[in-house]
Amino acid sequence: WWRPSGQCAVCGGWGRDTVCDPCLERFAPPVARCTRCGLRTPPGVTLCGACLAEPPPFDTCVVALDYAFPWDRLIADFKFNGRVELAAVLVRRLLQALRRDGRPLPTWVLPVPLAPQRLAERGYNQAWELARRAARALGCRAEAQLLLRPLPGPTQAELNLAQRLRNLRGAYLLNPASRRSLHGQHVALVDDVMTTGTTLREAAATLRRAGAARIDAWALARTPAPGD
Repeated sequence: WWRPSGQCAVCGGWGRDTVCDPCLERFAPPVARCTRCGLRTPPGVTLCGACLAEPPPFDTCVVALDYAFPWDRLIADFKFNGRVELAAVLVRRLLQALRRDGRPLPTWVLPVPLAPQRLAERGYNQAWELARRAARALGCRAEAQLLLRPLPGPTQAELNLAQRLRNLRGAYLLNPASRRSLHGQHVALVDDVMTTGTTLREAAATLRRAGAARIDAWALARTPAPGD
C-alpha cells in the first residue's frame, strides 16, 4: 500500500514521484547509444561512424534521455525557470543510465561551468545541481570551481556548429590552485543537454591538457540526430 505524493509533471496523474512510472516507461526507455557521443545507434552497435572516424577527446559518453518531449520541457523549466527541485527526478534518470553502463566510476565529477555573468543571472549552474547529486549518490568527489569559464560569450543555443566551435575555443580554464589534483585522474564532466558535443569536447580537451588520464562525458539529454 502506498499514498500518492503528488501529480506527475508529464501526464498530471497521481504518483509517488515527479514523473510517474507509466510515463517513465513510455518516455525514458533504455536505448542503444554510441558509447563515445551518446547518439542513438542500432541495437548491438556501440560506436557510430562519426566517432570511428574522429573520436572525441573524452573516452566514453553516457546519456540518459533524448532531448525531446517531455524531457525538453522539464529541462527547460529546471534550467531557465528556477525549478531547481526538478534536479532530483532528472538526476535519477542519469544515475540509472550510469548504472546500466556499468563502467568504473571516476574520482572527480565536474560540471561544465557557466561564465560568472550567466551564473549571476540564473542564480545556479544546472550542471552543478546534477553533478553534485550524482557524485553524492555514487560516492565520488564533486567540485564546482576546478574547471572555470572566466569570460562570457553568446549562448550556444543561438549559434550554428561553426559559431559554437569559435565561441568555445579557449573558453575553459583550470583553477591554478587545483590543477595538480587532476593529473593522472579519472574525471567525469557533467552537462544537462548535449547538442552538437562542442561544449563537452572543449571542456574535455582542457582537462586532457591538464593531464587527466580518463575523461567521461555524462549528459542528462542528447539532441537526436536529424531524422531520428
